[in-house]
Amino acid sequence: MYKTLSPGAIGIRGQSLQENLSLAKQTGFEGLDFSIQEAAQIAKANDVGAVTALFEDAGIKFGAWGAPVNWQGEGWRDDLADLPKLAELAAELGAERCSTWCPPTSSERAFDENFAWHVERFRAIAEVLKTFGLRFGIEFIGPQSLRPADQHDFIHNMEGMLELATAIGTGNVGLLLDAWHLYTSGGAVADLDKISNADIVNVHVNDAPKGLTMATYNDHDRRLPTETGVLPLEAFMKKLIELGYDGPVTPEPFSKRLNAMEDPLEAAGETAAHMTRLWELAGLSGAGI
Repeated sequence: MYKTLSPGAIGIRGQSLQENLSLAKQTGFEGLDFSIQEAAQIAKANDVGAVTALFEDAGIKFGAWGAPVNWQGEGWRDDLADLPKLAELAAELGAERCSTWCPPTSSERAFDENFAWHVERFRAIAEVLKTFGLRFGIEFIGPQSLRPADQHDFIHNMEGMLELATAIGTGNVGLLLDAWHLYTSGGAVADLDKISNADIVNVHVNDAPKGLTMATYNDHDRRLPTETGVLPLEAFMKKLIELGYDGPVTPEPFSKRLNAMEDPLEAAGETAAHMTRLWELAGLSGAGI
C-alpha cells in the first residue's frame, strides 16, 4: 500500500495536475488521486505519454480517480457515453482504480426500489470499466446524523455495500473503504476479517473529534489520521497489511484547521506528517509496500 495525496480532501483547490504532482513529491506522498478528465485534456493536447511522463518524472504512482459520471442526475447517460474514452485512457495509464460514494438515505425511494435503482446505474458504469480491465469502488456513508427519520434508510455499512456489489454482478466492484465510515456505521476492524484484498478498491483514513457520540458525529468535521486517537487506526492499518492490501491509502480529514491554511505546501506537509505517524504505528517503513 502507499500513501496517497488527494489535494481536494485537504482543502487545496485550483491547482494543475503538474502542481499537485510536485506537491505530492515535495511532501513525501507516494501516490496522487487525480482527475481523469484533466488527464484526458493533457493527453488530447499532447498524447498519453505526456500524462505518464508527468507521473514518472515526479516519481508518483497513480491513485484513484473519481467516477466521471453524475449517476444521480437525470442526464447521467450523457456522461456514461463519454466514459469509454476516459476508461480507455485510464487503462493505458495503468490507473485501474475508479470510485464513487453512495448516499445512505433517499427522499424518494424505499429500500428495495432504491437498491434496484442503484444496481441499474452502478452496473452500467461497472460494465464499461470492466471492458477496460478497471475496478470500481463504492463508498458506504456511516454517520447516523446523515440518516434522519424523515428519509428512507439505505445502505450505510460494509455488509450492505458488499451485497450491492454482489447484486451488480460484474465482478469488478468493491469497496472504497473509509476508516471513518466503518467506525461511524458501528462497524469494527474485526469486520475486515470477512473480506479480502480483492474486495478493496481504495482506502481513506482520518480520525474523529473527541467527546462525541455515534449520534452526533458530523461527516464534515473529522480530524487528520492519528490526531486524536478516537479511531482505531493502528489496528485498521495492521488488518490491511494482513489482507495484503496493495493500493492507495488517502487521508480525507475534512479539517477546518487544515482547510484554513493558505499555503498548499503547509497543508500537505501537515497531512504527510500524520501519515508518517500512521505508517510508524502500523509498523510500515517510510516507503509503500
